Amino acid sequence: MSMIELDPVSTPTVAPQLRVNLVDMRAALDVVLARARARKGFTLFTVNLDHVVKLNRSRPFRDAYARADFITADGWPIVWLARGADRRKTPRDGSKDRRRPAALQRTTGADLLEPMCREAAKHGLPLYFVGPGEVSQAAGLEILVGKYAGLRIVGAETPLLSSRIDEGVIDAMAARIGAVGARVCIVSLGAPKQEVLADALRKRCPDVGFLCVGAALDFISGHAQRAPDWAQRVGMEWFWRMAGDPRRLVGRYAGCAIALIKLSLPSIFRRSPRLQVVDGE
Repeated sequence: MSMIELDPVSTPTVAPQLRVNLVDMRAALDVVLARARARKGFTLFTVNLDHVVKLNRSRPFRDAYARADFITADGWPIVWLARGADRRKTPRDGSKDRRRPAALQRTTGADLLEPMCREAAKHGLPLYFVGPGEVSQAAGLEILVGKYAGLRIVGAETPLLSSRIDEGVIDAMAARIGAVGARVCIVSLGAPKQEVLADALRKRCPDVGFLCVGAALDFISGHAQRAPDWAQRVGMEWFWRMAGDPRRLVGRYAGCAIALIKLSLPSIFRRSPRLQVVDGE
């Protein structure tokens, strides 16, 4: 029986490359729609510092990221680092290099899901949903269908996947996704599970796009509460979340702080991920 291990501890021997190639929401929506309408598959991930921590630990996660077609900047620290690097590249005379990518903007899975559903409804693109939980998924999909007239949801499931996934389970899921003619599959299982699963399904469903959105459906359904707008605007969403669940999140965000330092000092931490922002595929 062939299995995919989600969380084997594995330190990278060379620095993983984080190639963020969708600079804003409009770019992400455009590429999802173009690919889906052309029946060209893809994976789209949204990187944040928690992902960076997991990239340093999990080889399957690193492999999935290395094969990802598209990556957006989910977290403000990723945006700040990219903007800081961009400023350092600005010529002293103030002139602009036309070859440089547009300024990076934060594009989260939570923000991307509803606009994507709106555009999918407008263009008649069939969608498939994987996760999160049964109750949250049902409530979230009911809200989306009621909000976006013409939204076509051709399938949905809430698999209970452990840290070891039988490839036969993935084969069966891929067959179900392909049988209903889905163009985009929205995966809401949390990292690294959703990205590793999306990568495996991408190989089996070459004409389907896989969009990883984390807790987006939980926020829509009300089964999880997102930080208020003011906290998001000032880049303090992490603090708001940590204050609400310190026992679970203090350790996670301490790891994220260390990851931020390592991203900021690549010449010292040579095996840590390297952030590269490009405009386009």
